Amino acid sequence: MSTTAHRPTREKSRWEAQRSFDELGRPLRDMTFCVVDLETTGGSAAAGSMITEIGAVKVRGGEVLGEFQTLVNPHTEIPAFIAVLTGISNSMVRDAPPIEAALPAFLDFAAGCVLVAHNAPFDVGFLQHFAREQGRPWPKFEVLDTAKLARRVITRDDAPNCKLSSLAKVFGSTTTPNHRALSDARATVDVLHGLMERLGSLGVHTLEELQTFSARVSTAQRRKRHLAEGLPHSPGVYLFRDDRARVLYVGTSKDLRTRVRTYFTSSETRTRIGEMVGLAESVTGIECATPLEAEVRELRLIAEHKPKYNRRSRFPEKVHFLKLTREAWPRLSLVRKVLDDDADYLGPFSSKKTAEKCLAALHETFPVRQCSGRLPLTPSRSACVLAEMGRCLSPCDGSTDASTYAAIVRQLRDTLLRNPHEVVEAINQRMTALADHERFEEAGIHRDRLATFVRAAARTQRLSALTRCPEIVAARREDSGRWSVHVIRHGRLAAAGVIPPGADAHQYVRELTASAETVSGAPGPVPAATAEESEKILRWLESPGVRLVDVDGEWVCPLGGAARHLAVYDAANQSRLSLVPFDEQRLPAPVHRPVR
Repeated sequence: MSTTAHRPTREKSRWEAQRSFDELGRPLRDMTFCVVDLETTGGSAAAGSMITEIGAVKVRGGEVLGEFQTLVNPHTEIPAFIAVLTGISNSMVRDAPPIEAALPAFLDFAAGCVLVAHNAPFDVGFLQHFAREQGRPWPKFEVLDTAKLARRVITRDDAPNCKLSSLAKVFGSTTTPNHRALSDARATVDVLHGLMERLGSLGVHTLEELQTFSARVSTAQRRKRHLAEGLPHSPGVYLFRDDRARVLYVGTSKDLRTRVRTYFTSSETRTRIGEMVGLAESVTGIECATPLEAEVRELRLIAEHKPKYNRRSRFPEKVHFLKLTREAWPRLSLVRKVLDDDADYLGPFSSKKTAEKCLAALHETFPVRQCSGRLPLTPSRSACVLAEMGRCLSPCDGSTDASTYAAIVRQLRDTLLRNPHEVVEAINQRMTALADHERFEEAGIHRDRLATFVRAAARTQRLSALTRCPEIVAARREDSGRWSVHVIRHGRLAAAGVIPPGADAHQYVRELTASAETVSGAPGPVPAATAEESEKILRWLESPGVRLVDVDGEWVCPLGGAARHLAVYDAANQSRLSLVPFDEQRLPAPVHRPVR
């Protein structure tokens, strides 16, 4: 049963005020913070997701003043996928108050406070959405995001990422985050106080200083501002080089000069980039006709030079695929390359671990053999353990005939290429059963496998649809009013340009197409480019305002494909996504560690 509780306490936190004199601005020790966390049925309130739990802790000067907790009846079924994540079931919220009652109670509790949340746009966005739905004015809360603040303070030596669970360990939180609202709010309190403690030693003692804090840029960085002076105000790619002309870093921008100048100002606070700028002796700019061409060139240059200070896209060749073999008794195999062997492939996967999760999801649904190598023409072996468990049709010992096995393989092929419904349905049923028995950890394994499979299948289907087309010519009117044109061949950008003012558009497109790179097709989802390049092209093609000028081939995706299942899994992932990329703002090595 849901309860709403305001529980005053006087627990001492580890954070204490660190200055004995009055600062300009509002001292942090005098501010009252309301740290809030939500559990929901999905990642988007606008798309219909509902709140299932609100938890909050009110603190001032390092002391806990009170707590708020209530389950919320969403008046809709909680998906098994979400129940596994949060541990909140339909029966738990059946008698809980609706959001129409829970939200006013929370706003009353939080009145006059600074709102704090880990990944605040998510939690505050949900609360604001339902306030608007109820016609309730939203209080003028000031908001702090501990995830955003952490990326300015925490170094890679401290933690592998900025998830709440990782930060709770760094700051020795007495509460372990477990995807329940009050527990996560309590852990966020400890993280907030830990961050304040770190920043106190850097001279941050007021709310204003906390809101505007950024790491300092060294004098050496500022002195290199002249490296940007020769660059144009146009889209393109820039390459930082050292004194031996080796590429240190590759980036892209719609305005080369403006973007490169930011590397020498206070807006650039990433520690590793500060180190890179210290080594840089020159910056080379490559002008591009369009932003999409710049993004593609960036990917290709990173893959070519593998710059030390680029963390992503350096090794596009290090991918894996799942292969449904073409043989008498087909099986699923994990491979590194796509061959012209008439087999069906799923991928690419950026890591072997991810590919193995997807493989496990398929093996749970389709009892094809898992042994490697060719089977003899006549049965000659005893059944394996998987056969005894009912997870393999066991062609090795004659337990199945060729037609029965072929029927299963046809279903598997259809799942890979067109409709993943069987895998989704089978694993959802298993998750529901496990969740009903509160075996959430085991259900979570199946959840991760299913989400991995759905994303991989959708990605493969979308990429394959694009790369099967020998040529697509598309155009879009840009903000400047001019039309950008791109020629895509087998998923690879073959040419890009902008129609000059007064030019004959049809003639320009014909000339651009005639001069475009020759691209040959090949087997697999990404035959002519990297998956990342083809996906960038897809995003552009699917963006508002794009017009197809010419399509050679059929650019279509299956109606019942995996993409229709993506919404719930991606929403669930985003709903709890508190990881902030480490290539964002960072400080140098930690300057102060809290006493344990």
